[in-house]
Amino acid sequence: MRLTARIGARTTEVTVRGKDGTYTVTVDGSTLSVDLVETGDHFASLIVDGRSHDIGLERRPGGYRVHGREGTVTVGLSEGATPGALRSGPEEGPARLTAPMPGRVVRVLTVEGCEVDAGEGLVVIEAMKMENELKAPRKGQVREVAVQEGQAVDAGALLVVVA
Repeated sequence: MRLTARIGARTTEVTVRGKDGTYTVTVDGSTLSVDLVETGDHFASLIVDGRSHDIGLERRPGGYRVHGREGTVTVGLSEGATPGALRSGPEEGPARLTAPMPGRVVRVLTVEGCEVDAGEGLVVIEAMKMENELKAPRKGQVREVAVQEGQAVDAGALLVVVA
């Protein structure tokens, strides 16, 4: 399967071959060996060239939001497209930051009315014995903080709205 992936302003060609959790993935000409095991409804364990990664996956229109130990990244995917075919520019309307997995809110790093930059930390959630800092998907003003420290949240629960 041939895909075009967009992360921020970077667009890249990706080819995926394999099945049943064992894949060969080529990204811009570099080939990676990937083993994938789904560990829950929105979770996966990946071994990429011998290195283990636990991730949370949140399906988004046109791609995924991927949550890992290093942070969160939004990946736009287009099957068989060329780099110019992916929509560029900011999303319109309020951006709703939701919990990618069930967990507990460890820290709230923002308040309503605060101006934030894209990628700025907003909430820290503990899940699967790991703390995950969830970041602003874009620049804007925090319109709503729907959680408080210590609160348990389900996957998909609204955390913060940025407009």
